[in-house]
Amino acid sequence: MKVSIVVPLLNEAESLPHLVTAVDAALAPIGHDWEIVFVDDGSTDDSYKVIGDLHTKYPSRITAVRFIRNYGKSAALSVGIEKAAGDVIITMDADLQDDPSAIPDMLKKLDEGWDLVSGWKKKRHDPVSKTLPSKFYNAITSLFSGIRLHDFNCGFKAYRSACAKSLEIYGERHRYLPTLAHWNRFRVTEMVVPHHARKYGRSKFGIGRATGMFDILTLLFLQKYMRKPLHFFGLIGALFIVSGTGVLGYFGVMWAITGSMHIRPLTLLSMGAVIMGIQFVSIGLIGEMITNASPKNNYQVRETLE
Repeated sequence: MKVSIVVPLLNEAESLPHLVTAVDAALAPIGHDWEIVFVDDGSTDDSYKVIGDLHTKYPSRITAVRFIRNYGKSAALSVGIEKAAGDVIITMDADLQDDPSAIPDMLKKLDEGWDLVSGWKKKRHDPVSKTLPSKFYNAITSLFSGIRLHDFNCGFKAYRSACAKSLEIYGERHRYLPTLAHWNRFRVTEMVVPHHARKYGRSKFGIGRATGMFDILTLLFLQKYMRKPLHFFGLIGALFIVSGTGVLGYFGVMWAITGSMHIRPLTLLSMGAVIMGIQFVSIGLIGEMITNASPKNNYQVRETLE
């Protein structure tokens, strides 16, 4: 079995040699073939030079992709997973907070029949600016996603190749990969993994992850209505049209009976409701016209190492 380890990175030059050594130490005893796919997400330090030196030392083990600028973690994971050639794909961060010694246990977990094993940093060595938003985010995601995990956003995960390559990763979707896999009917579980304090560099994330509630609502909408937008917008439009025409119909009947017509605020509101309803239906129809459009990963790669 071949194991591909996908490592997105941004300005992590100091940690990379130690990471490769730790991966080698973890996988050598179990005899699996392995590779590391580094994705340099627009680093401005010597990260890519260090990767080049590691490629020279491990020519059959180290490959890399270098973005021309910073695109974000989802872009890096998408390209890295696409390039990975292993039967199993491990994703992990480059900062040495994820411990490669847990990889053999993750592989054993996959052997039990799971398709995705998500790491759980039960004991975290992060500041409150990261742990508090993460608790909020995990609670919201568990509530709406239909799967309960303690640490959705942990970057340390193990996938069967088919599972990883089935995921459309763009925008901020890297935060929801267990959710997406679960919705695709893959079997998802979690296991406790060791977590270490950062030794080099600085964190690239912060309080912004508290906005996870909005991202998960977006995913829920796309999951349910991406292929049938008229079901969503058409229903809203129909409610406006029915309520508006009902009130206008009442005033029409009264006009026929009494012979007089008074312009009331409710009349104007009803007319506005009909117009809004038609607009919602039109939006739904336009959505149906573009429903088969798929997201494009327009990430410009500067160079690669093979």
